[in-house]
Amino acid sequence: MCRWRSRAISSDRETRRGSNDSPSAIAEDENSESDADLTPEEARGVEVRSAGSTRVVHEVVRLQGEEELDRPALALLLSAFAAGLAINLSLMSELFLRSHLPDARWAPLVYLLGYPVGYLIVILGRLQLFTESTITAVLPVAAKPRMTNLAKLGRLWVCVLAANLAGVFLVSSLMAGEVILSEAQRTFAVDILGKLEVQTAAKTLTLGIPAGFIMAAIAWILPNSRGSEFWIICTLTYIIGLGNFSHVVTGSSQVSFLWMSGRMTFLEMVLKFILPALAGNIIGGTGLFAVLAHGQLRVDDLGEASDEASQ
Repeated sequence: MCRWRSRAISSDRETRRGSNDSPSAIAEDENSESDADLTPEEARGVEVRSAGSTRVVHEVVRLQGEEELDRPALALLLSAFAAGLAINLSLMSELFLRSHLPDARWAPLVYLLGYPVGYLIVILGRLQLFTESTITAVLPVAAKPRMTNLAKLGRLWVCVLAANLAGVFLVSSLMAGEVILSEAQRTFAVDILGKLEVQTAAKTLTLGIPAGFIMAAIAWILPNSRGSEFWIICTLTYIIGLGNFSHVVTGSSQVSFLWMSGRMTFLEMVLKFILPALAGNIIGGTGLFAVLAHGQLRVDDLGEASDEASQ
């Protein structure tokens, strides 16, 4: 039947081309035929292959957030602790690459290719990383701002951040204690991370905002990535490393190494980096991205309601 229909359409088009219709009319007619020829199944296929709308992406991320908010505390702690262990591979990969490069101005462009490694394991492995929850877990609260949801969000953030930092500190102690890194690699680490020793809290806060925004953007983009997750994570996290942006978890692996190497005090690590980076990531991920993403959906809803009322 499909072959007969195809031949009939082809014959009909040839007949029309032989008539006195203009080329533009023929083209318009062919386009209308192409649209009309779609079966319901084919139309659904077009919808599946088309990019998801803002509303669809918002709903996917919101449902992910609801799942995270409802997870048992122990599950959150274990997943976040594993993420804290894995994220140290970002710094280690940088140092492994740096040890094979000359002292050249272009060297950071190469060894920073190791920065996304920890993120790839954490994000593709579906482990709990604090900065991702600045949008995923916030959207359900924004949709239903109740005290119970706020309490769940607070519990999630405390559990995830504490376990992330615990995993980070454990691996950092091994890195600083000559268990994982060679003497040359530890020297490179001090050289690469030296700028953090003199970085002010205000600077860390400022650099934490784009890092939080980028991590929230990753969580927002991935539901629509369709097999491009690897490249999205690599590209956007590489930008975090290249821009020296302050990520509270990955950055904590850096400053905790300096602390355990005797390059800064515990109080300096907390006050000059961890707390300002935490605030910056929340501002960038929740205050900017989550609010804007949720806000545009609310504006769309108000516009649709206004249109319906005017009809």
